[in-house]
Amino acid sequence: MTAPIPYAGLWPAMLTPLTESLAIDIPAFAAHAKNLLATGCAGVTPFGTTGEGPSFSVAERQAAVQGLVDGGVPAGRILVSTSCAALPDTVALTRHATQLGARGCLVLPPFFLKGVPEAGVIDYYSQLVAAVDDPRLRIVLYHIPQVSGVPLTVNVIRALRERFAGTFIALKDSGCQRADSLVFAQAFMPDFQVWVGNEPDLQTLAAAGAVGAVSGVGNIAPGLVQRLIQGPKSASPQTDQRDVLDLLAILGGYGLTAAFKSTMATLTGHAGWRRVRAPLVALDDAAHDRLAAQWQAYGLDRLQR
Repeated sequence: MTAPIPYAGLWPAMLTPLTESLAIDIPAFAAHAKNLLATGCAGVTPFGTTGEGPSFSVAERQAAVQGLVDGGVPAGRILVSTSCAALPDTVALTRHATQLGARGCLVLPPFFLKGVPEAGVIDYYSQLVAAVDDPRLRIVLYHIPQVSGVPLTVNVIRALRERFAGTFIALKDSGCQRADSLVFAQAFMPDFQVWVGNEPDLQTLAAAGAVGAVSGVGNIAPGLVQRLIQGPKSASPQTDQRDVLDLLAILGGYGLTAAFKSTMATLTGHAGWRRVRAPLVALDDAAHDRLAAQWQAYGLDRLQR
């Protein structure tokens, strides 16, 4: 981690393949990452929300990230989501990723206790930086308050950037509120990037200066998301926007992670992709077949180009 994270390109929020015993299928995990890189992705992001990150233990996540590197994924092209409810666990994962040479760490605010003051959120990140104690550490803040229950605010972000110059280098904004995303963008871009997780907003943020994204849709349609990141510079911005709206309308009829995994099973022909960790529930055979038929009608070539 000798250079800052590149402020460009797609870093898909990787899905996590599971074995029959619901352990992480590390060889399949590494193969998925390498396939994504082969499509032109800048890097990959394991163990975020789409990757069911909090459903896995610290040891499992460390072993899987090590498995990515051992499986041929360059450490410098991995942005590791290290978010945990307990600060010592976040420290352990963040230290491991940093020492391994990962490009950076994607970190949620503390997400179990709700209604915490801004000072408490600042303390959490400050104690994380102090405990890792490594000048190579780079953190992408992760704002997804509808899931975490704890928002990141302009005040919090500004305080952390002032206190730890060069450590906090971007925000993944998955709040899915375009107006809020533009407030963040106006406050901090271009030197501190704002990457929206809501794919229909990618073109809007690109026009405001964003040049990257961490995206769940990137697992199944990386080419489309890479074009959306280009915004009006894309060769087909109107078509790209229509395609992503149609795609999300299909996914919206199901549980999102289960639907992503069902889609991967359809695209790859490997039924094992359908497995999820509790408390998520995999699509049953009828729902899986219905979704597969919807993708056929959508056009699998649109997903894969």
